[in-house]
Amino acid sequence: MNTGWKLIGTLPLLASLIVGCAGEEDSIKMATTPVVKSKFIPVQLWSSKVGDGVGRYFSKLTPVIAYDKVFAADRNGIVSAIDLQSGRTLWCINFSNEMPTLFSGGITASYRKLYLGTETGELIVLDEKTGVVVWRTKTKGEILSRPLVDEGIVVVNSSLGVLSAYEAETGEQLWSFSNNIPNLTLRGDSSPISISGGIFWGMANGRVGAAYIDNGNIIWQQTISNPKGGTEIARLVDIDSTPVVSGSMLYAVGYNGKLVAIDLHSGRAVWKRSYSSSTDILVVGSYLFLITDEDHVVALDARSGTRIWININLEHRQLTPPALISGYVVVGDRKGYLHWLNHETGEFVAQQRLDDSGISVPPIQVDDGYLVITRSGSLSKRRIQ
Repeated sequence: MNTGWKLIGTLPLLASLIVGCAGEEDSIKMATTPVVKSKFIPVQLWSSKVGDGVGRYFSKLTPVIAYDKVFAADRNGIVSAIDLQSGRTLWCINFSNEMPTLFSGGITASYRKLYLGTETGELIVLDEKTGVVVWRTKTKGEILSRPLVDEGIVVVNSSLGVLSAYEAETGEQLWSFSNNIPNLTLRGDSSPISISGGIFWGMANGRVGAAYIDNGNIIWQQTISNPKGGTEIARLVDIDSTPVVSGSMLYAVGYNGKLVAIDLHSGRAVWKRSYSSSTDILVVGSYLFLITDEDHVVALDARSGTRIWININLEHRQLTPPALISGYVVVGDRKGYLHWLNHETGEFVAQQRLDDSGISVPPIQVDDGYLVITRSGSLSKRRIQ
């Protein structure tokens, strides 16, 4: 059942799948596009095309900025290196010439290499200067989240609940950790993060785990979501969002569960609030920004969990995780709009439509502007006047 759900999830758009399975097509309606008087109109500095993008498939495949370049990939096997300042393509590799690659996890840049995962369970490592394959290896399950690279070790979290570690230079497997997963799960996996020799990640069974990166030994586990309800969908408890560390706190949120602040060292919950989400959260200073499973944009005080504001005007527009660009909270949606919100009040500040293919990953701040990629693979660098 789990495998079937994961395979079905490759079809367009997760929210519509949940609706279809629940038989509630008439109860969920996308909010109309808000009418916003934009206070600014960004200027496009350059644009580039990265294959066919991710299309209508579920994907967290996100460009990465490193070594004065932008590295981006499409689902079908194209990886490109683009000069950050000029937008000129430096190299482009097409893996679809050898076999369907189906990139889905990444990109991570580290040690002058690029690390990408695929829906076929392969971890592929490229030289950042040339795009030449350094090594590749098979893992257990699809790699839907971003690989972690730290202390000379690559860690990937797979759809089968297996956390695997490999030597970053050679691909030699160092250790693996398996956890039980429910029969039915959302399509997506938490990207592991690391700090001070520890790794932290979310699991499909509703827990956040902490382990030592060098050997995979568990430090602690904290339950975020407990199964409830009479249907399998109501009992989904996945933690697909990436945990966030700020100071001595780790923040995590679960689907049908809680938003929790956890003490890093003890694994003890400091505060809990009732929010359900499978989308990455954003913590900036004392602010925590969250997209709920209904696509409400929420700002909370990260110290106490107290809600500061909520914007419900983008309900069910399948929002990207929030990003902070030039001091504004920015989210993209399935219709191809970028929505800019005042980070203190949640009020709309500006709005632009990029194209009708939609936006699946948040924009990325750079020193002189920001980058944004659409589902069709249109990558552009823009700047606020």
